[in-house]
Amino acid sequence: MVTVIPDLTLFVQMATFIALIFILNYLLYKPILSIIDRRKKQMDELENEIKLFNDSVNKKAAEYDEKLNKAKTSASDLKKEIIGEGTAQAKSIVDAVRNEIPLMSQEFQKRMDAEMQAARQILEGQSRKLSLEIAEKVLGRRVQ
Repeated sequence: MVTVIPDLTLFVQMATFIALIFILNYLLYKPILSIIDRRKKQMDELENEIKLFNDSVNKKAAEYDEKLNKAKTSASDLKKEIIGEGTAQAKSIVDAVRNEIPLMSQEFQKRMDAEMQAARQILEGQSRKLSLEIAEKVLGRRVQ
């Protein structure tokens, strides 16, 4: 059987180990933890900024869509108004032409009647002359 008798070096090693733990805690562990905490805070701040930027972008996109929809609605209303005005103008032009058609027809009828009357007078005079000529030729003598 072997018995181990602890000597003074064991206590020295334990003291140096405990001192090393405190020194490493002060020199490595706490600075690393503080760096990790700072980076975590930075990441949280960046995430908040990203969230704010995304909210801002979404808000601006919504405003843009709203303005675009208003512009489309306005353009559609303007188009309908212009089409309505064009239809009204076309109707007024068609109505004006329809109102002029009877007048033009009456004028044409008057001119036709006048020309027919003139033609009848010319034909009547020529028909008498022609009938006299025919009668003279048929009878062989002059007819008065």
